[in-house]
Parts: sequence; structure tokens; C-alpha cells
Amino acid sequence: MRQRRDTPGPGQESVWDYPRPPRVEASSERVVVRLGGEVIADTTSSFRVLETSHPPTYYLPRSSFADGVLEPVAGSSMCEFKGRAAYLTLRSERASAPRAAWYYPTPQPGFEQLADHIALYPGMVDSCEIDGETVLAQDGDFYGGWITSRVVGPFKGAAGTLGW
Repeated sequence: MRQRRDTPGPGQESVWDYPRPPRVEASSERVVVRLGGEVIADTTSSFRVLETSHPPTYYLPRSSFADGVLEPVAGSSMCEFKGRAAYLTLRSERASAPRAAWYYPTPQPGFEQLADHIALYPGMVDSCEIDGETVLAQDGDFYGGWITSRVVGPFKGAAGTLGW
């Protein structure tokens, strides 16, 4: 059973107000990703995927990543809504983050705008920032949500939350 829902303050969103199936929402927030002390992605044109009980997952245009940062790796997973995901290792000159990113080569209907966009686990890189605020990673090793002061939970992902 899930915890009591946190009450959003001014300018905040509750992840419990997000829909299921998820919604894709365009974002003009500035997103900066660092790995190995280097900026590996920077954009003001991303998508947020909003799903009940999850902090938003940001999908950045492939073109926002520095050259040579994205390295395809074997394996895939299936999302009932978005389709089959392929994985990527992120590399900078000084660091690598194996299987830290994913994308949908052929997104299912309703999620077509995610084509040619990359999501990543914020806990597997040095930092992710949204409009200058450093993101916290969603608990667990399955979901890739980005927690900022803009969203309140509780958030699915930690031990004991699978049944929410």
C-alpha cells in the first residue's frame, strides 16, 4: 500500500496527478547533463514523460548530445506504452556510464514524438540540471525519473513500492 500523498505547494506538481497511460509533454527548460566533468548534452528542447507515481523522465534530442557520447549496447526492454527500448552507454573523455541511456527506435502510437530522443538515468552520470537545479535520481534501478523541487511524491521505485 502506498504512503499518503504529499500536498503540492505553489508551483509544484504531484506525481499522483500524472496520468496512466503516460503523457508526453514538450519542455523548453534548459537541460544540461555532465559526465566525467564534461557537458555531454545541453538542450532547451526536450520532452517530459509524465506517469502516475513517477517523477518525470526527460527525453533529450539525439542531436543535443556531444559527438561520440552515445554508444549502442546489446539488450532491450519493453514498455507496455512506449514500445521496445534499446540501450546506450554514455562516454566522455574521462568516464563511461554503461547502459545509462535508452531510446525507442520505433515508438508505439501516441509516443511518436519520442523518436530520435534519448532518456538517461540521472544517478549514473555526474549531474543532470533542469534550469540550473540539480536533479535527484528516482530510487531503484528500473525507473529513470528526474526529481526536482517542482514535483512531490511519494515516488514509486524504492523498496516496497512495486505494488503501488
